[in-house]
Amino acid sequence: MIKSLGHVGLGVSDMKRSLEFYRDFLGMKVLMELDITDDRIGRVIGTAGAQCGIVHLELGGTILELFQYRQPKGSNKAEQMQQYDQGLIHIGFEVDEFHELVDQLKARGTVFLGEPVEFRPDVWIVYVKGPDGEVVEFRQRPE
Repeated sequence: MIKSLGHVGLGVSDMKRSLEFYRDFLGMKVLMELDITDDRIGRVIGTAGAQCGIVHLELGGTILELFQYRQPKGSNKAEQMQQYDQGLIHIGFEVDEFHELVDQLKARGTVFLGEPVEFRPDVWIVYVKGPDGEVVEFRQRPE
């Protein structure tokens, strides 16, 4: 019945800023862009009059779906979330050249939750804040 995990949805406050991070910096490929002004999204989420922009991004066969709601305007819960809270707590990316990426993130002024750590032998992880305060994990594992 269930075939696979299809995608993860992320609400964002500024689509352009989020695309600069996920598409331009991380190299995700835009698969689809939608501007929903009719009643479809309102019917799906149970909120009449809802309108939003949606962008599907792909990397390594996985899809990240960005939503920017124009109506109604939501609040930013990601800024208050801690890694130890319940709910979706981070988006994880597998990377090569981990330490080079960490240097690039630092050069961009990215906010780090902690420090890069060798979590297990040859497995490096670091958590950073994305454009809306969402937690993004970068992990390098041995080949």
